[in-house]
Amino acid sequence: MPEERGKHPDERPGQPVYRERVWASPWMFVATALVIPASLLVFAPISMVAGVVTAIVLYSGCVALLVLASPVVEVRDGKFTAGKAQIDTRLLGDAEASVGEEARQERGPRLDVRAWLLIRGWADGVVRVPLQDENDPAPYWLVSSRRPMKLAAAINRSRRPASQG
Repeated sequence: MPEERGKHPDERPGQPVYRERVWASPWMFVATALVIPASLLVFAPISMVAGVVTAIVLYSGCVALLVLASPVVEVRDGKFTAGKAQIDTRLLGDAEASVGEEARQERGPRLDVRAWLLIRGWADGVVRVPLQDENDPAPYWLVSSRRPMKLAAAINRSRRPASQG
């Protein structure tokens, strides 16, 4: 019996082949902690209690925004999900991972304005995933990842039947 296209032996129904939440770097949480002394400085002349409460509320808000801005990137059941967007892996070309200077080039000078982007500045690596859907105006997706080689490999495995893999 031939393998179903888009399925690979590593894929178990309902289980992700690859899953990553692109969390903000620890330094981002430390940097946003600067709202604490800033709040205290502004409110201390008025009321130290108001300063402490404001600092806690502002820092909590910053942390919540960093957590909410951390998308999930996943390959599961023949689908590639990046944040809220999802596409069948059969509609994808060969995914290519980039890190360092190559990733900077992909995010900058080589970027096509029509590309669909899920970029987070706190993740160095990116994966470029060409689309083979003529109805889609985006030529490719460019997705941030802390483990771009593993993500690209998972996408490429998922789009090939086991006999080609």
